Amino acid sequence: MAKLRPSRNWCAAAAVVIAFLAPPCAHAQMRSLILPQPMDSESLPLAGGNGSPGTSLVPTPPAALPAEQIAPVVPAGRVALAVAARYGRDAPAISGGLVWRVFAAKPSADGIFHLIKEEKAAAPIFTLPPGNYVVHASFGLASTARLVRLRSRMEREVFNIPAGGMRLEGRVGNTRIPAGQISFDIYPGSQFDATQRRPIAQNVMTGEVVLLPEGTYYIVSNYGDGNSAVRSDVHVQAAKLTDIVVTHRAAVITLKLVNDPGGEALATTQWTVLTPGGDVIKESIGAFPRMVLAEGDYHVIARNAGKTYPRDFKVVSGVDREVEVLTRGAARRGP
Repeated sequence: MAKLRPSRNWCAAAAVVIAFLAPPCAHAQMRSLILPQPMDSESLPLAGGNGSPGTSLVPTPPAALPAEQIAPVVPAGRVALAVAARYGRDAPAISGGLVWRVFAAKPSADGIFHLIKEEKAAAPIFTLPPGNYVVHASFGLASTARLVRLRSRMEREVFNIPAGGMRLEGRVGNTRIPAGQISFDIYPGSQFDATQRRPIAQNVMTGEVVLLPEGTYYIVSNYGDGNSAVRSDVHVQAAKLTDIVVTHRAAVITLKLVNDPGGEALATTQWTVLTPGGDVIKESIGAFPRMVLAEGDYHVIARNAGKTYPRDFKVVSGVDREVEVLTRGAARRGP
């Protein structure tokens, strides 16, 4: 049985979905957010709507409950509680992706709020003994909670969860970065806020949809395992799915230590890639190390058989290439 520890903040409503604050290295397209019904919150990615970007869902009466919420036959000594959620006041109903949990209103002797029931339907009906309960509704990373008092009739409660989706991908120029080569971390607030914060979502993959409360966030996009990282601010707005494209200025570089231009690469070579100022960017061992580097100037040192071979090179965004380091006339004794 799941348990919930008391907190002053745990039942505060979390607000909702997405618009974009145009940073220079990312752009976004916003569309209606439509979820199939029912949908488990763990079965993302979500589907976008059919409307044009930035359009809203067709409003339904704000307090309207789904038609299938017909009063059930309630056993004696029980009360029916019908619940539903919407994207906000005077906003459309949320049709899927919800998780509902009913907790005892008071903690037990060990200080735990015990979970009584859980449902993943869009608009479930709980049958409970009369009394007080805390009902928690979550939609991705957005959630809200409310104290509900059940007496001797059917109760209906509509919860406001202004939330929507952020779907991410990365590109170099017009070329889409393949899934698995790029990931995203999402932080609350703006990147220009100096406050230390922990990410609320990590290692988000291309095409995944993250549901978030309304507000400002910044994303850190990491392409490869080198130094190609881009930060972008975004804003989350109600009932919208925003497709965010982050543009990296980088290229894939393959290093080779050779005796002659175009020659065979020497195995068991140790590599160190540095900035012109001497900061180490990447270290590797092998005949053909492959790495993603941000656009700019670099210095590479190859070590093989007790000798070192340096070279300077430049990375041009979108130009993937091999960088050869020659052994002839370039060697110096290593430490």
